[in-house]
Formats: sequence, C-alpha cells, structure tokens
Amino acid sequence: MNEAERKAQHLVYRATDPTVMAKQAEYLDEVFAYNQVKPSDHKTKSAMLKKMFAEVGHDCYIETPFYANFGGHNVHLGNGVYANFNLTLTDDTDIYIDDRTMIGPNVTLATAGHPIKPVLREEGYQYDFPIHIGKNVWLGANVVVCPGVTIGDNTVIGAGSVVTKDIPANVVAVGSPCKVQREIGEHDNEYYFKNHKLDI
Repeated sequence: MNEAERKAQHLVYRATDPTVMAKQAEYLDEVFAYNQVKPSDHKTKSAMLKKMFAEVGHDCYIETPFYANFGGHNVHLGNGVYANFNLTLTDDTDIYIDDRTMIGPNVTLATAGHPIKPVLREEGYQYDFPIHIGKNVWLGANVVVCPGVTIGDNTVIGAGSVVTKDIPANVVAVGSPCKVQREIGEHDNEYYFKNHKLDI
C-alpha cells in the first residue's frame, strides 16, 4: 500500500511522499490566484471557487485572503455559505460545510493531525479525518475545528473556541476545549444580543 492509499484510508502516512504531494503545488497556485482577484469581482471569484472546490452550491462567497492546503479540492460547500477574512482550510481530506453556514474571520478547519509518538513526527507522519459542519451554523471569529469533528445544524460556536469533539445541533457552545453552554430556545426568539430585544 503506497502513502496515497494509506492517506485515503485515514491511516498514518508520510505527508511528504511524492504520491501525496503530486498536485499540491498546483492547487496552492490556484489559491494564490484567487487571493489576487479584486473583492468586487464576484463573477470571477465564483467561477474560480467552482473550479477549485470539490462542490460549491449557489450564492457562496469566501473573502480574501483564504488558505487551503489542497486548494479546496477536498471541500464541499452547500448553498449560501459565507466565510470572512483569513479562513484556513487544512483540507488534506474532506471538509463538508452545509447550507447557510457563516464563518467568522480567522477560522481554521483542520482535518490533519500528527501522531503523539515523537519518532513518527520526526519521520513526517500525519493522519487526516473529515470535518462535517451542519446547516445554518455560525462559527465565531478565531474558532479552530479539529480533525474528525461534526457540528450539528443551527449551532453557534463562540469566538475563540477550540472544537475538539462533536457538538450537537441547536446549541450554543464555547471554550477551549469547546463545550455546550445551553440549548437555543425561547430566549433567543426575544433577544438577539445580551439584553437587546428583537424588534422584527
């Protein structure tokens, strides 16, 4: 079994192996080109995303700059996904982001990790596990999502959180490590921020 096959099966593999790295430089050039497009040129940016990413729904937008290890080629976007500045995708394997999810600035979605055993890191070993983010999720600024994590529909992840384990749907979660604080409920139907009442 070669390193690319080990990677595909989520086993530890040498990340610098030529069978793994074959297309990475080309993909990084695509990210560089995307980041040079004028922010007002939505048509070009949309066309480039559809070429670069594994799947892109309608009305998706990623602010520049953004970064992706494999140029987004392992990223699957639903409809209406928005990401603010400095999104970092370590898309060494699949990242799924469902409809209408909003991503704050400086968010990192990291599918890749390295073994704790020191000698394996010395030899360049890595592992990858997919990330799944549900519909209508909001990831606040500076959130980090770790390998293998699933976040359920409608959930809000507070700014600065480090998400190391799955988070269910319909909750507010925050912290490092990220933990559920409460369910989304009646309070949220009346207030939009602290003691500020909704008027719509």
